[in-house]
Amino acid sequence: MAARNPVPLHSQAFDHLQYIRRTMEGAASFTAVPGVGGILMGVSALTAGGLAHAKGTVEPNRWLAIWILEGVLALAIGLLFAYRKARRIQVELFSRPARKFMLAMAPALGAGAVLTSALVRSGQMAMLPGCWLLLYGAGISAAGAFSVRIVPVMGTCFLVLGSAAMFSPGEWGDAWLAAGFGGLHIVFGILITRKHGG
Repeated sequence: MAARNPVPLHSQAFDHLQYIRRTMEGAASFTAVPGVGGILMGVSALTAGGLAHAKGTVEPNRWLAIWILEGVLALAIGLLFAYRKARRIQVELFSRPARKFMLAMAPALGAGAVLTSALVRSGQMAMLPGCWLLLYGAGISAAGAFSVRIVPVMGTCFLVLGSAAMFSPGEWGDAWLAAGFGGLHIVFGILITRKHGG
Protein backbone atom coordinates (compact mmCIF):
# COMPACT_ATOMS: atom_id res chain seq x y z
CA MET A 1 0.00 0.00 0.00
CA ALA A 2 2.81 2.38 0.95
CA ALA A 3 4.58 1.55 -2.31
CA ARG A 4 1.48 2.45 -4.30
CA ASN A 5 1.11 5.84 -2.45
CA PRO A 6 4.66 7.07 -1.85
CA VAL A 7 5.12 10.28 0.17
CA PRO A 8 6.81 12.90 -2.01
CA LEU A 9 10.43 13.53 -1.04
CA HIS A 10 9.99 17.31 -0.85
CA SER A 11 7.12 16.83 1.64
CA GLN A 12 9.37 14.74 3.92
CA ALA A 13 12.15 17.30 3.63
CA PHE A 14 9.76 20.12 4.53
CA ASP A 15 8.55 18.23 7.62
CA HIS A 16 12.13 17.65 8.72
CA LEU A 17 13.00 21.32 8.23
CA GLN A 18 9.97 22.37 10.27
CA TYR A 19 11.02 20.03 13.07
CA ILE A 20 14.59 21.34 13.02
CA ARG A 21 13.36 24.92 13.03
CA ARG A 22 11.05 24.33 16.03
CA THR A 23 13.85 22.57 17.91
CA MET A 24 16.35 25.34 17.24
CA GLU A 25 13.84 28.03 18.16
CA GLY A 26 13.09 26.28 21.43
CA ALA A 27 16.78 26.11 22.29
CA ALA A 28 17.53 29.70 21.26
CA SER A 29 17.79 32.60 23.67
CA PHE A 30 16.03 35.95 23.67
CA THR A 31 18.69 38.29 22.29
CA ALA A 32 16.64 41.46 21.81
CA VAL A 33 17.26 42.66 25.39
CA PRO A 34 17.71 46.40 24.79
CA GLY A 35 20.98 47.87 26.03
CA VAL A 36 20.24 51.43 24.90
CA GLY A 37 16.73 51.07 26.29
CA GLY A 38 18.20 49.95 29.61
CA ILE A 39 20.37 53.07 29.73
CA LEU A 40 17.34 55.29 29.10
CA MET A 41 15.33 53.38 31.71
CA GLY A 42 18.14 54.07 34.15
CA VAL A 43 18.22 57.79 33.34
CA SER A 44 14.46 58.07 33.80
CA ALA A 45 14.71 56.22 37.15
CA LEU A 46 17.41 58.62 38.38
CA THR A 47 15.16 61.53 37.45
CA ALA A 48 12.20 59.90 39.21
CA GLY A 49 14.38 59.27 42.26
CA GLY A 50 15.23 62.97 42.53
CA LEU A 51 11.60 64.03 42.12
CA ALA A 52 10.28 61.39 44.51
CA HIS A 53 12.84 62.17 47.21
CA ALA A 54 11.85 65.83 47.15
CA LYS A 55 8.17 64.93 47.64
CA GLY A 56 8.28 61.71 49.65
CA THR A 57 8.69 63.06 53.15
CA VAL A 58 5.69 65.39 52.96
CA GLU A 59 3.48 63.76 50.33
CA PRO A 60 3.68 59.93 50.40
CA ASN A 61 0.92 59.54 47.79
CA ARG A 62 2.77 61.77 45.35
CA TRP A 63 5.94 59.75 46.01
CA LEU A 64 4.07 56.58 45.14
CA ALA A 65 2.56 58.16 42.02
CA ILE A 66 5.99 59.26 40.78
CA TRP A 67 7.44 55.76 41.12
CA ILE A 68 4.42 54.07 39.57
CA LEU A 69 4.57 56.45 36.60
CA GLU A 70 8.29 55.72 36.36
CA GLY A 71 7.53 52.00 36.23
CA VAL A 72 5.04 52.50 33.40
CA LEU A 73 7.49 54.75 31.52
CA ALA A 74 10.34 52.24 31.98
CA LEU A 75 8.14 49.42 30.67
CA ALA A 76 7.25 51.48 27.59
CA ILE A 77 10.92 52.33 26.96
CA GLY A 78 11.94 48.69 27.37
CA LEU A 79 9.30 47.42 24.94
CA LEU A 80 10.01 50.14 22.35
CA PHE A 81 13.75 49.52 22.34
CA ALA A 82 13.32 45.72 22.39
CA TYR A 83 11.12 46.11 19.29
CA ARG A 84 13.74 48.33 17.60
CA LYS A 85 16.56 45.92 18.42
CA ALA A 86 14.54 42.91 17.26
CA ARG A 87 13.93 44.59 13.91
CA ARG A 88 17.57 45.57 13.55
CA ILE A 89 18.93 42.08 14.28
CA GLN A 90 16.06 40.51 12.35
CA VAL A 91 14.48 38.37 15.03
CA GLU A 92 10.81 38.13 15.95
CA LEU A 93 9.95 40.09 19.09
CA PHE A 94 7.31 37.50 20.00
CA SER A 95 9.35 34.41 19.12
CA ARG A 96 9.23 31.38 21.37
CA PRO A 97 12.30 32.47 23.43
CA ALA A 98 10.83 35.97 23.80
CA ARG A 99 7.52 34.57 25.02
CA LYS A 100 9.36 32.37 27.53
CA PHE A 101 11.31 35.43 28.71
CA MET A 102 8.12 37.45 29.25
CA LEU A 103 6.20 34.60 30.88
CA ALA A 104 9.09 33.97 33.29
CA MET A 105 9.12 37.62 34.33
CA ALA A 106 5.35 38.16 34.55
CA PRO A 107 4.65 36.40 37.91
CA ALA A 108 7.17 38.57 39.78
CA LEU A 109 5.72 41.75 38.27
CA GLY A 110 2.19 40.62 39.11
CA ALA A 111 3.24 39.84 42.67
CA GLY A 112 4.80 43.31 42.85
CA ALA A 113 1.50 44.93 41.94
CA VAL A 114 -0.40 42.92 44.58
CA LEU A 115 2.18 43.57 47.30
CA THR A 116 2.29 47.27 46.45
CA SER A 117 -1.44 47.55 47.02
CA ALA A 118 -1.27 45.54 50.26
CA LEU A 119 1.66 47.50 51.69
CA VAL A 120 0.09 50.86 50.83
CA ARG A 121 -3.22 49.84 52.46
CA SER A 122 -1.43 48.67 55.60
CA GLY A 123 0.64 51.84 55.84
CA GLN A 124 3.99 50.11 55.28
CA MET A 125 5.17 52.11 52.28
CA ALA A 126 8.75 52.15 53.62
CA MET A 127 9.00 48.49 52.59
CA LEU A 128 8.15 49.20 48.96
CA PRO A 129 11.68 49.98 47.67
CA GLY A 130 13.10 46.68 48.93
CA CYS A 131 10.04 44.77 47.77
CA TRP A 132 10.19 46.27 44.26
CA LEU A 133 13.92 45.63 43.88
CA LEU A 134 13.62 42.05 45.15
CA LEU A 135 10.68 41.15 42.91
CA TYR A 136 12.20 42.82 39.84
CA GLY A 137 15.44 40.97 40.52
CA ALA A 138 13.56 37.67 40.87
CA GLY A 139 11.75 38.32 37.60
CA ILE A 140 14.91 39.26 35.72
CA SER A 141 16.78 36.25 37.13
CA ALA A 142 14.01 33.88 36.05
CA ALA A 143 13.64 35.46 32.61
CA GLY A 144 17.41 35.46 32.20
CA ALA A 145 17.32 31.68 31.85
CA PHE A 146 15.96 32.37 28.34
CA SER A 147 18.33 35.19 27.45
CA VAL A 148 21.98 36.10 27.22
CA ARG A 149 24.18 35.29 30.22
CA ILE A 150 24.48 38.86 31.49
CA VAL A 151 20.72 39.17 32.18
CA PRO A 152 20.54 36.78 35.17
CA VAL A 153 23.66 38.47 36.56
CA MET A 154 21.75 41.76 36.48
CA GLY A 155 18.84 40.05 38.24
CA THR A 156 21.16 38.84 41.00
CA CYS A 157 22.46 42.39 41.51
CA PHE A 158 18.87 43.61 41.93
CA LEU A 159 18.26 40.86 44.49
CA VAL A 160 21.33 41.95 46.47
CA LEU A 161 20.24 45.60 46.46
CA GLY A 162 16.68 44.66 47.39
CA SER A 163 17.90 42.58 50.31
CA ALA A 164 20.02 45.48 51.56
CA ALA A 165 17.09 47.88 51.16
CA MET A 166 14.83 45.68 53.26
CA PHE A 167 17.20 45.98 56.24
CA SER A 168 18.07 49.66 55.95
CA PRO A 169 16.29 52.77 57.27
CA GLY A 170 13.14 53.72 55.36
CA GLU A 171 14.50 57.14 54.41
CA TRP A 172 17.15 55.43 52.26
CA GLY A 173 14.46 54.02 49.96
CA ASP A 174 14.90 56.50 47.11
CA ALA A 175 18.66 56.00 47.16
CA TRP A 176 18.21 52.22 46.82
CA LEU A 177 15.66 52.64 44.03
CA ALA A 178 17.92 55.09 42.19
CA ALA A 179 20.90 52.73 42.62
CA GLY A 180 18.91 49.77 41.29
CA PHE A 181 16.50 51.01 38.66
CA GLY A 182 18.85 53.86 37.77
CA GLY A 183 22.43 52.72 38.30
CA LEU A 184 22.12 49.02 37.52
CA HIS A 185 20.08 49.65 34.38
CA ILE A 186 22.69 52.11 33.13
CA VAL A 187 25.67 49.85 33.91
CA PHE A 188 24.12 46.72 32.44
CA GLY A 189 22.64 48.71 29.55
CA ILE A 190 26.17 49.79 28.61
CA LEU A 191 27.46 46.21 28.91
CA ILE A 192 24.62 44.82 26.80
CA THR A 193 25.12 47.55 24.20
CA ARG A 194 28.83 46.74 23.91
CA LYS A 195 28.65 42.97 24.04
CA HIS A 196 25.26 42.16 22.54
CA GLY A 197 24.66 44.75 19.85
CA GLY A 198 22.65 47.49 21.52
